[in-house]
Amino acid sequence: MTHLGEYLEKKAISKAAVANRTGISRSRMSELTNNPTTHLKAKELYLIALAIDVEPDEILKEVYKEVKLLK
Repeated sequence: MTHLGEYLEKKAISKAAVANRTGISRSRMSELTNNPTTHLKAKELYLIALAIDVEPDEILKEVYKEVKLLK
């Protein structure tokens, strides 16, 4: 499961409902939430944030929480 999948699960948000509200296909939502090699597009992140009524940066911080600058 991806960080996005974990985030939606933690918030008890249905992937099908998000897909319906955003226009993102169910198969794409499945890829975004289950396949760690799938890359989330900025537009998809923004649509998901709108659909679940959170600020996009909340999702961004959760999905990319392991990204750090090099020292």
